[in-house]
Amino acid sequence: QVQLVESGGGLVQAGGSLSLSCAASGRTFIAYTMGWFRQAPGKDREFVAAISGAGGRGYYTNSVQGRFTISRDNVKNMVYLQMNSLKPDDTAVYYCAAGRPSYSSGSYSEGEYTYWGQGTQVTVSS
Repeated sequence: QVQLVESGGGLVQAGGSLSLSCAASGRTFIAYTMGWFRQAPGKDREFVAAISGAGGRGYYTNSVQGRFTISRDNVKNMVYLQMNSLKPDDTAVYYCAAGRPSYSSGSYSEGEYTYWGQGTQVTVSS
């Protein structure tokens, strides 16, 4: 069982930055791929970024590549999403998720994640 709690959302002007954090419970944190997803009003939840259990490179959706950075600290059981050059289109509820994808590209798939946080609102004003 893994419990996830996000923090760090808020209101920011376009071009600004925000850093999201996700605190995970459980002793097997390193076993999980961690992902960030988001859901804008009236839209389906979509993949944003993911990082494997061992850390290293992140995986990103095209629209945030070069602006967002995912990282994790396996000692503190934390995962982060640094968001720079924010745009109004980034406005959404952001969710942290933990899973063990069963195939190589599964990190991008919502269905491969078992545990979810409650979400944190990010609003980018123009």
